[in-house]
Amino acid sequence: MPVADLNGIALSYDVTGAGPLVVMVMGSGSPGRVWRTYQVPALVEAGFRVATVDNRGIAPSSECAGGMRVEDLVADTAALIEHLGGGPAHLVGTSMGARVVQELALARPELVGRAVMMATVGRPHPLARTLNTGEQALHDKRVQLPPEYAAAIKVQLNLSPATVRDPDKAQEWLDIFEFGASATPSAGVRAQLGMDRSQDRLAAYAGITVPSLVIGFADDRLAPAFLGKEVAEAIPGARYAEIERCGHLGYLERPDEVNRVIIDFLLDR
Repeated sequence: MPVADLNGIALSYDVTGAGPLVVMVMGSGSPGRVWRTYQVPALVEAGFRVATVDNRGIAPSSECAGGMRVEDLVADTAALIEHLGGGPAHLVGTSMGARVVQELALARPELVGRAVMMATVGRPHPLARTLNTGEQALHDKRVQLPPEYAAAIKVQLNLSPATVRDPDKAQEWLDIFEFGASATPSAGVRAQLGMDRSQDRLAAYAGITVPSLVIGFADDRLAPAFLGKEVAEAIPGARYAEIERCGHLGYLERPDEVNRVIIDFLLDR
C-alpha cells in the first residue's frame, strides 16, 4: 500500500478500480483493509474507483500517540481526496469514520459528492461514553483481558443475536475476534479512543448540503439505530435506511444488503 506525506503525517492508503472516486473511512481501531472483504469488490464491480485508508493512529499511518482530534482525521481525508485528484469524491464511513464523513461534508462540501454514514451518532450517549472511558482505562492500566473473554465481549457488543444464533457461526466469529484480541492495543489506537466525543453536533448538521444517506443497523448496541436516525433527520434531505438482523458490524454481517443500499444511493437509483 502506498504511504504519502499528507496533512503533516504519513498516511497509508490503497486504490482499486476505475471510475468515480469513493473514499472509505473506517471506525476506531480498525485498518482500512477491513473494507476489502466485501465493500471494495462490490463497489469496483459497480464502476467505482475505491480508496481505503488507514486512519491516523493505525500503522503504517502515523500513530500520533500524543493525541488527535476528529478535525485532524477530517483534514487527513480531505488531503487524501486532493492527493487522488481532487473532489468531489463520494464518502462512505462507519462509526468513528461516519463522524469524519459528517464533519468533512460540513467543512469541505466542495470535496464531497455523496456521503454515506453507517452506525453513526450526532450526540453523546452515556452508555457509549462509559464504555469508551473503560476501554481507555484498560489500556492505561495495562490490563490485558484473556483473549477468549475479550472475543466473547466483542461478539456480544458488535453482532446481532440473529448472526450468532447458530453455534457454528458464533464460534467462527469468536475465533476471528480471539485472534485479534491477542495483540496489545497500540498507542495510536489509544489516541483514537481519547478523541473528544462530548459534543452534540446535531444542530450543526443542518448545514450539510451534500446528498446524504444514513444507514442504521437495527441490533446495534454501540451506536443504536435511533441515534443514526437523528443524524438523518438533522441533515436536510438526507435518506435513512435501517437494516435488520445486524449489529455494529452490519457491513460484515449482511454485506450484500449493505452494499446494495450504498451502491443504489451512490448511483442515485
